[in-house]
Amino acid sequence: MTKTPTKTWPELAIEGWMLGAEMSAVIWLRSLRMMTGGRLATREAERMVGEKINAAMTLVPEVLVGGLGQSAEEATGRAIAHYSRPVRANRERLSR
Repeated sequence: MTKTPTKTWPELAIEGWMLGAEMSAVIWLRSLRMMTGGRLATREAERMVGEKINAAMTLVPEVLVGGLGQSAEEATGRAIAHYSRPVRANRERLSR
C-alpha cells in the first residue's frame, strides 16, 4: 500500500480557508433554523452541541496518542479532513 503524499502548507492553507468558509455557511444556516424557534430549532441546537462534543472526543485522543502522523503537515491535513466531513454533511442537510 502506498502512502499518500503529505500536502504542502499552501495546500493546507487553502483547504483550511475553504473549511472555514463552509463552516461559516453552516453557522448561518443553523442560525436561520434556530431563529424560527420551536421543535426544529431545539433539535438543531441539541444536534449541534452533540456533534461538537463528538468531534472533540474523537480527535483529541487521536492527537494524544500520536495517531495523526509524525509531521505537522500530516497532522494538520488529518485534522482538516476530520472536521470537513461533518461540516459538509451539515451544509448539505441544512441547504435542502
